[in-house]
Parts: sequence; structure tokens; C-alpha cells
Amino acid sequence: MSTDFQQARQSLGARLREMRTEAELTTRQLAERCGWTHSKVSKLENGRQTATNMDLETWTRETGRPETLAELKSRLRGLETTYRSWRRQLAAGHRAVQELNVVQERQAERIRLFEPAIIPGIFQTPEYARCVLTDVSERHGTPRDIDAGVRARMRRQDVLYEPGHSVEAVIWEAALYVARCGPADMAAQLDRLSGLIGLETVRLGVIPLGTRLKLSPKHGFWIIDEGLIVADTWNAEMWLDTAEDVALYVKVWDCLTSAAVYGADARRLIARARASLDLS
Repeated sequence: MSTDFQQARQSLGARLREMRTEAELTTRQLAERCGWTHSKVSKLENGRQTATNMDLETWTRETGRPETLAELKSRLRGLETTYRSWRRQLAAGHRAVQELNVVQERQAERIRLFEPAIIPGIFQTPEYARCVLTDVSERHGTPRDIDAGVRARMRRQDVLYEPGHSVEAVIWEAALYVARCGPADMAAQLDRLSGLIGLETVRLGVIPLGTRLKLSPKHGFWIIDEGLIVADTWNAEMWLDTAEDVALYVKVWDCLTSAAVYGADARRLIARARASLDLS
């Protein structure tokens, strides 16, 4: 069964095919005009490849239908609102992705987030973040603008000290033990996390290992204000904004928060993880 994303991409492809046939062009003729391979035209029309804004600009120009560009870009935005490939997002490097997060988080009044196996980006130290972003670049084969990405990620933390913002975070205790950097840097990261407990704008909870849960901690997600869910997968972010999806994730969030410990109890779990590090 095809996903909503795939169905939307196929629908966009069908519209592109319609424009080509109305222009009385074969796929090879259009490919030649655009300076593309024949296979690219075929993939776009059959929903096997996601168009870029530049692709749409070229398509509308070469089919003689520039007036359709706004419509096609709107379709593409709708498609990418749901499914945002990490490889596509990172094509311009980490800095662009992190700066988008800076804007999104600065505009939000209330952020709720859950992470099962990583310290949330908004709480990361520069050293921890540098290791994470390096791993991401190696995994996806994307530009390695690591230093610029780290600097932009650090700017995300400004909202923790600005009035009018609230960040409520729950992490699974396992995230305290996943070694994303060396022991000394991991110790500094755990110290940073412990220091956030009690901050006026932050509520940090930890779900202890062994806690009876009514669900599995499948993946990390963010609830931005009351209308947007950002859920991480290996290859993409899912941006979900339907009432049904938001209600489901809020229900999951409520379940996770009820299983978490806070304050001194959370600090003790962090201290236990720090004590397990070999700093010799």
C-alpha cells in the first residue's frame, strides 16, 4: 500500500505528465529541452523521484506553462510538509537545517519533546553536538560543515533563557548511556543536562530503565505549541499537523510524562550514568 507521501508525489507527477502531453512533447524531447536524462523525466512523472523547486521552474518554462508554477510549488510544499528527507534537507549542509530550527523554536511558546536514545539538540554541548553532526554527515554522505552546524545548534539554546518560552522534555534513561562522544565529553554533556534541572523555562524528566510502560519508545518527537508534530526517523522527519495526529502524539506524550521522574530523582539518574563513565 502506498503512503500518503507517495500518493501525493504520484499526483504531482501526473500533473507534470499532463502538462508535457498538452505541450505535445515526448519525454525525450522534454528531457532534451531541460538538459536532463530521459529517466529523470520518467521518474518525476511516475512519482519515483521528488521534484525540486528548480525542477518545477524548468518544467513550466519548457512546457510553456509558467502560470502553473505557483500551483506546482504549493503542491510540493504540501508534500514536503509531511515528509522531509534528511538527505534533501542536508544537501546545503547542517547550518541551514539548524538555522531553520532556531527560527521555529524562537517562534514557539511551548515545546514538548521526547528522545529515547539521544540528548535533545536543544540541550547539547558543542562537543557532543559536533560528534552527532559528524556521524550524520558520514551516514548520509552530506556536506561536512560541522563547525557552522554546531554554532547554529548552540544558538537554538537561547530560547531556554528567554521569557515567553517553555521547553518540556522527557528522555529515556538509555539516552544517558548511549556514547555519542568520548567519556570526558559525555561527562560534560551529562553535567550540562543536570544543570538544566530547576531552570525556570525547562521541565526535564527521565524515564528509568525497567519502568512499566504502556507503549514502546519507538522514536523521538517534538510537539510544537498545539499544532505541529515533528517526528524523527532514520531517513526523514515527518511533519504532522492534522488534528488526529496531534491528538495521538499528545496522548503518547501524556503516557511518557506519567512514567518519568523529575527534580532530584532525575538528577540522581543522570549522576548514576556519569559515574559509570571511565574517565581514567
